[in-house]
Amino acid sequence: MSPQEYLEWEERQEIKYEYIDGEVFAMTGGTLPHNDIALNLASALKSHLRGSGCRVNMADGKVGVSEKGPFHYPDVVVSCDERDKQAIQFLQYPCLIVEVLSPSTEAYDRGKKFTRYRRIQTLQEYVLIDAEKISLDCFRLNDRGLWELHPYEVEDEVHLSSIDFHFPISLVYENVQFPI
Repeated sequence: MSPQEYLEWEERQEIKYEYIDGEVFAMTGGTLPHNDIALNLASALKSHLRGSGCRVNMADGKVGVSEKGPFHYPDVVVSCDERDKQAIQFLQYPCLIVEVLSPSTEAYDRGKKFTRYRRIQTLQEYVLIDAEKISLDCFRLNDRGLWELHPYEVEDEVHLSSIDFHFPISLVYENVQFPI
């Protein structure tokens, strides 16, 4: 399937599909803690960025690594790029991408998906949030073009430099019930 065929086909589907190398993959639903974490962060980001011209999108906000794909659905994405202001089908120039981890997706999100996301020229930070314990990993592109890990745990204040946002890690875990 070509990228254009995928984009047209997916609009008619009842569920979301990611597109990778000509193949489509159905997106599965997440848990309530997963959703709560993404919503907590997206709400805080929306409030922080209000009036800035940046876009904050959640799970239905598709990101294209290029116009030809691959296409992914991150849990939260922020774009402050003028070229994404009028986007309808997908964002292509995000500065921040966030994935909430589940045991079944963690290796993929840390590995192949991050490898694909790194091809996005405007991406400055990639955040992985654990849905089973208080832990957030922020991968930040440094001035030498290398990705550095900035891990955050209980009681830490998180700094997202791409949008100059500081917040206690507890913000993303507000009202989250962890699995037993």
